[in-house]
Amino acid sequence: MTELLQSVNFTEISSVFIVLFAVIDIIGAIPIIINLQDKGQKIEPFKTFLYSAIILISFLFLGQALLGLLHVDLQSFAAAGAIILFVLAIEMIFGVVAFKDDSPSGSATLVPLVFPLIAGAASFTTLLSFRAQYHVVNIIIATILNLLIVYFVLRHVSWVEKLVGKGGVYVMRKFFGIILLAMAVKLFTENISHLINTIKVN
Repeated sequence: MTELLQSVNFTEISSVFIVLFAVIDIIGAIPIIINLQDKGQKIEPFKTFLYSAIILISFLFLGQALLGLLHVDLQSFAAAGAIILFVLAIEMIFGVVAFKDDSPSGSATLVPLVFPLIAGAASFTTLLSFRAQYHVVNIIIATILNLLIVYFVLRHVSWVEKLVGKGGVYVMRKFFGIILLAMAVKLFTENISHLINTIKVN
């Protein structure tokens, strides 16, 4: 327990939190949430929090084993993930559409809210990419903090929309897009450097 507490690093938590916040983009998803509610689909905030936490944390621990079965090392996955985050950032900054919304229809809580909006490919990529850099306890804390914000927004979605406003949602999306872009470049260069050094040694 003491060793676990010593691993807690607020700088790491902040870094992971900011990128996950940008990737999940719950503020930008407010119009989607309201649209689902207008269609009469029920959204359950606590179940959304619980399902998302289970899926994301499970993938954080099992994802690396899955990569091992596929003979893909974590640095290669992190570099590939950085490219996905880069494209996602371009979407947020320039308003282009690169990722097609082809998720299956169904329950609004599990699909499309938990998957793929919250616990989707971009979130999975982010978690495993940071697994190559940061201690797992800091990633889990940052993930839970983000999901608490998701829970709050879902509980008070109309109030949050009024507070932030359409202009606020637009500005926040662009701002976090730029942060995500910078983090993607950093993640890519660090992991590519590691891979190049590994090749040179071999």
